[in-house]
Amino acid sequence: MVKGKGRHVAVLGAGSWGSALSLILAKNGHSVMLWGRDSDHVASLNSERENRHYLSGFPFPDSIIVTDSLSKAVNDAWAVLFAVPCGAMRPVAQAVKGMLPESSLLISGAKGLEQETGKRMSEVLIEVIENARGRLTVLSGPNLAVEMARGVPTAAVAAAYEPEAAQKVQRIFSHQSHPTFRIYTGHDVVGVELGGAIKNVIAIGSGVCESLGYGDNARAAMLTRGLSEAIRLGEQQGAEARTFAGLSGVGDLIATGYSRLSRNYRVGIGLGQGLTLEQTLNDLGQVAEGVPTTRVLCELAHRSGVDMPLCRALYSLLFEGQPASDVIRSLMLRPLRHETDF
Repeated sequence: MVKGKGRHVAVLGAGSWGSALSLILAKNGHSVMLWGRDSDHVASLNSERENRHYLSGFPFPDSIIVTDSLSKAVNDAWAVLFAVPCGAMRPVAQAVKGMLPESSLLISGAKGLEQETGKRMSEVLIEVIENARGRLTVLSGPNLAVEMARGVPTAAVAAAYEPEAAQKVQRIFSHQSHPTFRIYTGHDVVGVELGGAIKNVIAIGSGVCESLGYGDNARAAMLTRGLSEAIRLGEQQGAEARTFAGLSGVGDLIATGYSRLSRNYRVGIGLGQGLTLEQTLNDLGQVAEGVPTTRVLCELAHRSGVDMPLCRALYSLLFEGQPASDVIRSLMLRPLRHETDF
């Protein structure tokens, strides 16, 4: 375990993901300041000492302090972990930029793209927070919050522009007495972030296949062809193809594309059952990053000249009212070609 000069690690975002990460940090001996924007939610977390709304059944130890004050959360924090939805990343970063200790380690745990700009979360943080690049790490992988909270063996990758920053994050989450969260380091920030964002979109398609009763053959085709699109866009954006064969690519795709614990997978199931997007999201009750990411991803692919037919098909399902069965049929009727020809 590694400790810094400050008193605690700040975790910004009191949803299931932020709560799960806080539990791991606390188990590893860190003092944690967990911030939530909703004062009523924060009050319930403090009174009930568990996140019954998003991650029920996992009590908070005394080393996790919950607050709705950003200044209290980040003041004297030696590491600040952003676990907010992608749409909240910029406003939260802008709100804390003047409060952050200059030497604090910055960790992005969000998986998606900014709707207005199409930027990755690391790009947003670097743009907003002065001197963020050298102390910033992105954390991604097959990390379903409920399983992490249960303490089952889980792995992730911490990618940074500066190796030392990634190594610090690796040590923060490592503990010999509680070896449940294994972190690998990496340098391909672009690939790790795009893998984490695109898999949410593909997982929606996998849920559609499951809901329509198409079985494992269809889901396997959906995941692998979606992976091909991720690699294609990733390489165009400067990522390394091999990154998508790792934890933040194939690993996260398997977990998200096959598990009912995945919000995006459940969105696909709802749409496949004939529910509207609004009904599906209301039933879900949480943010499904794959929905806004689909829109942004299609725009980014168009600007970049990258063909992503699967993502375009899912766009028609989400935003144009195309029936789920017609979406899958349209993909099956595309012109025949060699597997590696895009």
